[in-house]
Amino acid sequence: MVTAARTEQARSRLSAAGKEQSNRVKITVFHCYRALNGVSLRENEAYDIQSVKMPCSSMTRELVLLHAFEAGADAVIVFICPEGSCDYLDGNLRAAKRVNRTKKLLNEIGLDGRRLNLYSIPRGDWIRANRIIEQTAAEIDESGADYDYRRTKTGSRN
Repeated sequence: MVTAARTEQARSRLSAAGKEQSNRVKITVFHCYRALNGVSLRENEAYDIQSVKMPCSSMTRELVLLHAFEAGADAVIVFICPEGSCDYLDGNLRAAKRVNRTKKLLNEIGLDGRRLNLYSIPRGDWIRANRIIEQTAAEIDESGADYDYRRTKTGSRN
């Protein structure tokens, strides 16, 4: 069960990350701490990563995913445990349902649901996690789109 305090903690971390503006692609990654326990997601000159560790990926609520975009994320990635290996039984399946609902909502409001993705990765597979992040950053960068609604209002990314 997600408490209001945990949701507020996630929002405050995302807000703090969104205050720092740059021309680099910003990617927020939600993941179960068991899935990527001890893994360092590496940043490079092309993108910034905001990592949000959770006890279970099922804690990724729709509002928190949307808040990541509001805080300045160009893309959001949710890493879940492979089916059948979630310590919380079906937390990964609940996370998948929430991500799908949020993608539909993003499409409905014109913010491109392709910017939100869910990937199932084996525990500790940092090579695959970093490859997915790099691919996502490249796709966002190649699109040339400026997705952050706060930045598009002024026409700049500063």
